[in-house]
Order: sequence, then C-alpha cells, then structure tokens
Amino acid sequence: MIKNYLLLLALCFFSSSKAQIITFPDANFKAKLLQANGSNTIAKDLNSNYFKIDSNNNGEIEISEALNVSYLDLRESNISSLDQLSNFSNLIGLYCSNNNLEILDVSNLKKLTGLSCSTNLITDLNLSNLSKLTSLICGQNKLTSLNVSNLTELRIIECNNNDLQSLDVSNSSHLRELVCYKNKLTELKLPNSTVLWFFKCAQNLLPSLDIAKLPGLEYFDFWDNKITFLDFSNSKKITDCYGGANPIESIDLSNQVLLETLWIGHTLIKTLDISSSKNLKELNISDCPNLEFLNIKNGASKNLSFLETPLNTLGYNGLNFSNCPNLQYICDDDFNLALVTEKIAPYKYENCLVGNYCSFEPGGTNYTIKGKSQIDVDSNGCDAGDIGASHLKFSIFDGTKLQNFAADSNGDYSLKVPPGSYKIIPIVEDPNYFTVTPSSIDIVFPAQISPFNQNFCIVPNGSHNDLEIAVIPIDAARPGFDAKYKLVYKNKGTTVQSGTLNLSFEDSILDFVSSNSVVSNQSSGKLVWNFSNLKPFESREIDFVLNVNSPVETPAVNNGDILKYKVIINSAETDETPDDNVFEFPQTVVGSYDPNDKTCLEGKVIKPELIGQYVHYLIRFENTGTYNAENVVIKDIIDTSKFDVSTLVPTSSSHSYITKISEGNKVEFIFEKINLPFDDANNDGYIAFKIKTLPTLVVGDTFENEANIYFDYNFPILTNKETSTFKTLGRQDFEFSSSFSVYPNPVQNYLQIDAKDLVEIESVYVYNVLGQLIQVIPNAQNISKIDVSKFKSGNYILQVKTATGNLSTKFIKI
Repeated sequence: MIKNYLLLLALCFFSSSKAQIITFPDANFKAKLLQANGSNTIAKDLNSNYFKIDSNNNGEIEISEALNVSYLDLRESNISSLDQLSNFSNLIGLYCSNNNLEILDVSNLKKLTGLSCSTNLITDLNLSNLSKLTSLICGQNKLTSLNVSNLTELRIIECNNNDLQSLDVSNSSHLRELVCYKNKLTELKLPNSTVLWFFKCAQNLLPSLDIAKLPGLEYFDFWDNKITFLDFSNSKKITDCYGGANPIESIDLSNQVLLETLWIGHTLIKTLDISSSKNLKELNISDCPNLEFLNIKNGASKNLSFLETPLNTLGYNGLNFSNCPNLQYICDDDFNLALVTEKIAPYKYENCLVGNYCSFEPGGTNYTIKGKSQIDVDSNGCDAGDIGASHLKFSIFDGTKLQNFAADSNGDYSLKVPPGSYKIIPIVEDPNYFTVTPSSIDIVFPAQISPFNQNFCIVPNGSHNDLEIAVIPIDAARPGFDAKYKLVYKNKGTTVQSGTLNLSFEDSILDFVSSNSVVSNQSSGKLVWNFSNLKPFESREIDFVLNVNSPVETPAVNNGDILKYKVIINSAETDETPDDNVFEFPQTVVGSYDPNDKTCLEGKVIKPELIGQYVHYLIRFENTGTYNAENVVIKDIIDTSKFDVSTLVPTSSSHSYITKISEGNKVEFIFEKINLPFDDANNDGYIAFKIKTLPTLVVGDTFENEANIYFDYNFPILTNKETSTFKTLGRQDFEFSSSFSVYPNPVQNYLQIDAKDLVEIESVYVYNVLGQLIQVIPNAQNISKIDVSKFKSGNYILQVKTATGNLSTKFIKI
C-alpha cells in the first residue's frame, strides 16, 4: 500500500514539472530566448545582470525561468508572434523592434517601464494596465490608433511612421519627448508640460497646434503640415525650429532669443524677422514665393549659415535665397551688407534692396545711454529751469571706430550700443564760447547698469555775441505761383539777444503774400521782423510766402531766371562773426522740378571769401508712394577732400530727426516713425545743414554733393548732384561785348553768337520790346547760332545766362 502511494506521488510530481514548460507558437521567439546567456545582451535577471534563461539546460523555457527575466532584447529576430509573453510578468524592459509582429499585447506586463516595438507590422497595440510605463517607442508600424490615456508616467513617446489620425497625450504631463511625425494626424492633444523639450510632429495633416502649454520646448519640428498660424509667445527656449512646407503666412519670433536653427522654407510668409535671435547659425528660407521682407539684423548674423533644398549646410559663403522672387528688402547689420549684396546678386532680384534701415539700433543685445544737454545761462548750475541745447553733437569711440551723433531739438539724446567700452565727448560749435561738464564720460557695458543716464551742462565762457541767419526755400519758385520760404536764425553766442531781421527781395517780380510772424515794417522789396530774448543755442523760424510773376506779367518771370534774396540779422550788440549775419540766396525759377532734390543755398557760383567757411545745403523729400512712409532716412556721403565733416551742423528740418555720422564721412538723418503721408498737401519734408569747406581750396575749385533718400524699405532715391564753384563774381548785367559778339545785326535768318574768354553759356532767352518771352533755349552750352527766320520784323532783346551773371543786348530782325 505504501509503495503504491509513493509511486502516485512521483507520477504527480513528474506531471506537474512537465506543466511548467511554456509552449511558444513562434519557433524564432523560443530560439531567441534559448540563445540568452551571460555573454550576450538578450536577457537580464531580476538583478539586472545578463544571464541564461534556460537555467536547467533542458532546451525549454519554463514559467519559473520566465519569472526570472526583467529585460528582453528580441530585436531583428524574425519573430512573427510574441504569444506567451505574458508569462514574463516581471519584465521591466522589452525591446522587440525590427521583427514581423502584427499584434502585440503587453497588458499583463504591469511592471513594464520601457517598450520598444518599432519597425514591425503592428496594427493593434494593447497598453492597458501599464501604469509604470515611462518610454514607448512604437514607430514604423501600421497603427491606426494608440491609446495612452492611462499612461500618466510616460516620459518618451515615439510613434512616428504609422497611420494615426488622432493622438491624445494630454494626460502625460511628465512627457519629455514626443515624436509622431509621418502619420495622418489631423488632431493632436498636447499636455500641460513644463518638461517637454523635444517635439517632432512633421509630415502630418495638422491644421493647428497649441504649444502655449509647452514653455520648456527646445526642439520643435512641425514641417509639412497644414498649419497657418503658431503662437510662440510662451515657448521661449526653442533652439531648433523646423516649420517649412506649411501654408503659414506669418510667424512672430521676437522672443526666440535662444534660436540657433530655423528652417522655414516652402511657406507663404511675407515677412521674417529674426533680429532677436542673436544665436542663429542656420536658416532655410528657400522657396517662399510671397517673402518680401527679411530682417537678419541681430548683431551676430556674420556667424549664420544658410540652407536651401536639398538641405545641406552651405556656410555664409554659400548664402542662398533661391526661389523667393518677391523678396524686396533684406535688413542686416552694417558689417554684413556688402556680403549679402554680393551673395544675392546671382538671383537677379532686381527689386530687392539690402540695407540696415529696418531698425535704428544695433542688432543683438543693446544697452542704452541717455540724458539731456542744457545751457546754464544764469551760471548757477543746470536745473529744470534751463533750456536744452538743441542738436548738441557728441563723439563716441569704442576703441576701434569713431562715430558722431546729435541730441534732438530739446537737447535730449538716447543711444543704443552693443556690449563694449565707450568714451563719449560733447562737442560745441565754438569751444571758446562754452565749457561742457562733464567734458567726457567712460562707460563699460554690461558692467554698468542700462539705461546709463548722463546729463551735460553747458556753461558760457564770458560774454560772446554771435547770431546767424539763413533763408530756406521750402518749395520751388515757379512762374505765376506762390513760393514758400523759411527764415532760420540762431543765437550761437552766450548772451541773450534781441534785434531785427531784414529781408530784401526784387519787388518788381515778387509780391509779399503772408507770414506766420507779424511783420514790423514793410516797404517796397523789404520786410522787417523783430525778435527778442533769443537765448544761447536757441533757434527760431519764420515762414513767409511770396508770389512770383508769371511770364505774361511785366516784368515777366520765366524758367531759368534768378530770384535774389538777402537777409540781415541785427542786434544792438557787436557781433563777433558778422559774416553769417548776412545771407544771400539766389534761387533759380523752374517750371517743373524733382521733389526729392538737393540745393546749395549759396548757389552754383560762390564767392572766394567763403573758402574754409560754412556753406548751406537743403535736402527736400516727398512721399510719392501710395501709403504713409513710416521711416525716412537721408544718407549723405561727404567728400572729405572738399569738406570738413566735423563741422557739419543741422540747422532746420520739417520733422523730428536724429543725426548719425559714421565711417568718417557717412551722414545719416533719421526720421524714425515720421509716418509721412502720401497726400500731396502733407507728403513733403526737408533737412537743412551747414558744413565748412576745407581752407585749402582755391578759386576755381568745384565741390559737389548728392544724397540718397530712403522711404521705408524701398530703393533709395538719388538726388541731383549739386555742384558749386568758387569764382569771382561779376556784375549781374555787365557789358555784353566784353564776353560775346553777335552778328549779323540786323539779321534775316541766323543770329551768330561767339563767346570770348571761354565763357560758357547756360541758357538763352529772346524777348520782344514788350518784355514777352519769344524763345528759350535751356541747355545752350553748345549753341553758336539762333534761327530767327520766323520772327516778325522788329527790335528784340537777346539775354544770355552764364555762371557769372546775365548779359543782354539788342538786335534787329529784318
């Protein structure tokens, strides 16, 4: 009996042991498990040591052996089924990518923290009950849905290259990396996560994305979707952004200061401003047909590489803006303008301008220096009661280059500079008149706090009486029309002054119309205004209007005639520099004119006494476009072989502006936020300045000047080249026979004109005895005879205009 009982127990034990063996439908799965040993990386035990699963060497995997496995690496094993995987219930990590799996059920592996099953044929992935899962890599399968709603501990999701149409990861607040590119996603719900830093959802069908919930985002790839707008305002840590091939029309990157890589090609953007991204190293903007404006003025774009399609780093020498046919303006830092211009030339974008006037401060990180300059008239220290020193000039030296800038009309100044060391020195027009305190300042950024505030106090050195006056033509003088003018007078001295302004003009051809200041005395060809309490540095203006005779009035005024003005400023005190108390202005009458022009107010012929003295220039501009001009800049390159740039002083303007002098001779008058209208009544402006010619010039020397006028991002308008010559002036009408001879006289067909002593004719006019203009030859430099064959018989006056004056004589037509 006992023997039978023992035999029964043995049979039961043998049967139970046989039941522990796991039967695997997939032979490749079983074979992989049997290959595991301590010398390969297929399996780890519960202590995370690589080991042999078949511990009893029976060529089978038993349940007890499966329970000892915490890690399985089954990659690239030609496995089609992981049936019986549920027996490995202590698994923490499962890696089964690059197999032939179609279904994967890991719902019973409740301890699983890492799952990688990419590059299979999986259509169904059961992840329920995996509350500890932190990493899910299931890309390159055939998934049409993925439920991770209960997986709140997920840190990584990679589900790229599937057929997903929607994905909800809103419960995964610990998510750090989300990779879901190359699906068919039309909906993607993101979590509120401060730690999600890597997000790649490229090549989907997403119409929108809300990344406001992702303030920690650093790598963001949304390339090739249907996105039209993105709000980056709450995601300020992005370093790499790939957003090309979207129908996006605008993108605001103003807060992306850490951005290093930006691919935004194949989009519908019209403007791109990356001026805040001083760390940017790569940029792809190819194939943007609507792109009009590009701002890469960031203070560091010399380090930028540019990419095109195919995507390969070209480096700055490979700068490429291919397939952006509507590009109109590229804004960059000064040091890059020549290079960008060179690199864009091969694309033949004829309407694309490269410049730096999109903003008026250096690119990148800036620091502010600001303050006020005041005149201490009562010598008790500058205080709130003292007036500002208008347009006081300053020099600024950064250890390498010297530049100049000027305060505004109230004496206020503000200057943006990049990091560095600076010395700023105030400059007065006559240092014998004033002392400035402090005489200079030294500033180091970022060591010093920005904004750095420094006021300057200008103290008079004794009593100096010094006034100046000038006449400015606000518009052109045309026969029969009103002409507007401005008297500009200033106290350059140290004493408060009062006195009179006396204007003389040709009363027979000009009629006084109006003045915005009361005329104290008016007589034939003379106007007098009084002024009082003109303080040091103070400048005032008087507007007045005169009407010009028409060609049918007597005397007639015609195109090419010269109107002569003379204005004198007087006071009871003796002026120390009386030469600039008198200003003579010759104005040429025109029929039509370019509204963007430059004029030397002393005229084309200047008396030798002004060699080494101030000459005055006026630059007029007019917005002839179809929209308000937000900014206007006048750039004037001064010829340093003829002018002393350090003496340039602005004297008057139509609008508020700042002056900047750099590169030794580049002068910029910047009308920032002028918003100049385009309607004819309000679209005009001007800047006037004076500058000294070099004292080394001699009689006969010619000097010329022109300027470029920039309206917003349009190509500059180049003014006329204004040319003047130092010559000894003759009388306005001197003896005709001393310079010309005319014959035959009387004449029937052709009147011959011969010049003497190389006198050059500028224009020729013929009048009848009633003063009516019969014929005009405006550009008569090469004229030697005049056809009078069709004139009626009678007496005529021939007037010849030259650079030195007008000459007239009579002739008879028979």
